[in-house]
Amino acid sequence: MAQQGRPRTFVEHEVLDAAMQVFWRHGYEASSITQLRAATGLSSASLYGAFGSKEGLFERAIEHYIAGPGQVSELVGDLTLDPLEALGLMLHGTIEMQSEPTHPGGCLVALSATVGAGGDDYVAARSIVAARREEDREGIEACIRRAVAGGVIRSDYDPAVSAILVHTFVLGVSTQLLDGVPPAVLHTAAELLLNGLRPSAAAMGQDGSVEARTSILNNDK
Repeated sequence: MAQQGRPRTFVEHEVLDAAMQVFWRHGYEASSITQLRAATGLSSASLYGAFGSKEGLFERAIEHYIAGPGQVSELVGDLTLDPLEALGLMLHGTIEMQSEPTHPGGCLVALSATVGAGGDDYVAARSIVAARREEDREGIEACIRRAVAGGVIRSDYDPAVSAILVHTFVLGVSTQLLDGVPPAVLHTAAELLLNGLRPSAAAMGQDGSVEARTSILNNDK
């Protein structure tokens, strides 16, 4: 009787890290099984046996990213921090993480499944990252509501709208960095965004005009 080969063993976090890098660099749809095999060192049978499908591997890679580089987004949920400070740490930490040269630039959640051909697996992959983006947006909104209650963010803005503003900035960091905008410029932009949320900004430019908003930014420098 022929002896069966032993199941191939591997260190899961190393495989997930390698797969994460592939998806991060190429996006979900453009990442082929051949590339994933080469990066992880596993056969197709081992990949499918361990993760079920390319979509399953992608979902686990997203979880790995959130527990690692993407953990910076969790700062807004740190109740030990002043909420405005938490927002600032998240914004500046996001810029630092996305510009770190040891991994692909930008944000895996923002870039990996934004556009595609629309097959069933792509739709599923897009829903995975869309759900994560929704969680991030909700976390930002909860932080802003705490900040409003504590008087450290202006209360005349709808917290849900302010959260969309902040989250839009976070998502836009990826494309700005990939287009060559220096991190230092993005850090300055983050400070301007935070200045616009501070209560001191509400005391100036009540008419909401462009001139008034420019005055706010100039006076807060």
